[in-house]
Amino acid sequence: MPPSHLAGRRIVITRPDADAARLADRLRALGAVPVVIPSIEIEFTDPPELDRALKDLGTYHWVIFTSRNGVEAVFRRTGRLTGPKVAAIGPATAEALRGRGVTPDLVPSQYVAEAILASLREVRGLRFLLPRADIAREALAEGLRRRGAVVDEIAAYHTRPTGRRAPLGPVDAVTFTSSSTVRGFLAGGPVPAGAKVICIGPITAQTARECGLEVTAVAEQYTEDGLIEALETAFA
Repeated sequence: MPPSHLAGRRIVITRPDADAARLADRLRALGAVPVVIPSIEIEFTDPPELDRALKDLGTYHWVIFTSRNGVEAVFRRTGRLTGPKVAAIGPATAEALRGRGVTPDLVPSQYVAEAILASLREVRGLRFLLPRADIAREALAEGLRRRGAVVDEIAAYHTRPTGRRAPLGPVDAVTFTSSSTVRGFLAGGPVPAGAKVICIGPITAQTARECGLEVTAVAEQYTEDGLIEALETAFA
C-alpha cells in the first residue's frame, strides 16, 4: 500500500462523539492526527406521537429512515419492526437496521432523499412514516406528498449545536458529514485559516458554500470511505 497523503495531517472531525470514533481510528491508521470537535449533539425526545405511530405500524406501507439516529429513536420505543416495507438512506443507516434484525427493502445507490423518490414507483394513497431529526430537510416528505402519498413526519430526536469551542490551533482540514455539522461548527467559531474544507456529499457542500466556506473537495461516494478518499485527493 502506498503511503497515505494524510500522514501528519491534523484533521478535524465534527461528528458527535458516538459517530466520530470509527473515523478517527481510520484516520489515525493512515498516519493522520484526528482532532475530534463535535459540533452537534443528539437528544432523543421519545415523542408520544412516535409511540402512537409504532402502535399503529400496520397502517403504514413504508417506514423511511434517513439516519442511524432515526433507527435508534425508533428502537428505543419498540423491540421489532414488522409490517411495512423499510427504506434506508445510506449504508450506515442500513447497517444499523440490520443490527436490529431488519433487512431494508430499499437502499438507493445515492444516499440522498431525492434518490428514495426516484426509486419508488407509484405512491399515491400509500402511507409513509418518517422518524427524523427536528431540522431534517423537507425534500423527501414534500416530494412524496406531491405524488399523492400520506406522510407522517415525526421529529424523533433533536440536533443541537454544541456551542463555543476552544481555539483549535493549526489544522490541515475540517470534515463535515451533514449540514447540521457545518452550522454547528460555525456557531462555535470560524474554520481555521488555511484549513481545507472536505464534505461528505453535495447537500453538505451546498450548505457549506451558503455559509460562506470555500469547499476543497466533496466525496464522490457519500460515505466514510468516500470522505477519506476525498481527503487523500485533496492532499495528493
